[in-house]
Amino acid sequence: MYSFEGKSVLISGGTSGIGAAIAHAFAASGAQVIALGLETGLDITSTETIQQALKNINTIDVLVNAAGVIRRLEEHSPEVFAQVIDINLNGAMRMCSACHAHLKATKGCVINIASMLSFFGSGPAPAYSASKGGLAQLTKSLAIAWAPDDIRVNALAPGWIETPLTSALREESAKSEAIRLRTPMRRWGQPEDIAGPALFLASPAASFITGAILPVDGGYLIA
Repeated sequence: MYSFEGKSVLISGGTSGIGAAIAHAFAASGAQVIALGLETGLDITSTETIQQALKNINTIDVLVNAAGVIRRLEEHSPEVFAQVIDINLNGAMRMCSACHAHLKATKGCVINIASMLSFFGSGPAPAYSASKGGLAQLTKSLAIAWAPDDIRVNALAPGWIETPLTSALREESAKSEAIRLRTPMRRWGQPEDIAGPALFLASPAASFITGAILPVDGGYLIA
C-alpha cells in the first residue's frame, strides 16, 4: 500500500508484539528497519545506552516508540509505579530527544504507541494508565515544539491486542470474553492490525497530520 524504499525506520520495542509487527510491515514496504529491544541491548531507561545504540546510525526517517511494560497490581507500589513511568513515558522522551537531530535532517516523523488507557483510567494498572496518558500529552507537545523542524509527531492508541503483555488476561476466559463482547468488532486485535495505521502515519498520505492520537481498538472506546 505504501512504499518506504530508501527510508530508515528505528523501532524501540521492535523485537516482539506490536513493535515487531510494525517492523515487519515497514520491511515489507521496502524500508531499512532497525528493531531494538532488550534482546539487542537497548535499555531505554539509560540515555547512555540509547546513545550507544544510535552511534552507528546515520539516518532516521521514522522513529517508532513501541517499548513498554505493564505490571498491573504491582503498580500500586510507588517503586514499581516509578519504574513503569520511567520505561513507558520517560523512555519515549529519551528516544525522541536522542533522535531529534536525525529526524530534523530528514524531515521525518515519530509514532508513539499509546493506548486506549490514554483516554481512561485503570484501577489495576495505575502506572501503565498514567504513562500512556502522559505519552498522549507528550505526543501533542512535541508535535507543537517540533513542527518548525518539519517533524511530525503522532500516536496510535491500540485497544485489546493479543500480545505477550495481555497473555495473562487472555488466559482468564471470562474476562477475555467480556472484552470481546464489548468490542463492536467482536474480536481481540492482532499486532498486525496496528501496522497498517503506522505505515499510514509515516507516509506522505499523512503529511498534514501531527499531534493526533489515533485509536485502533475495534471500536472499544465508543462502546
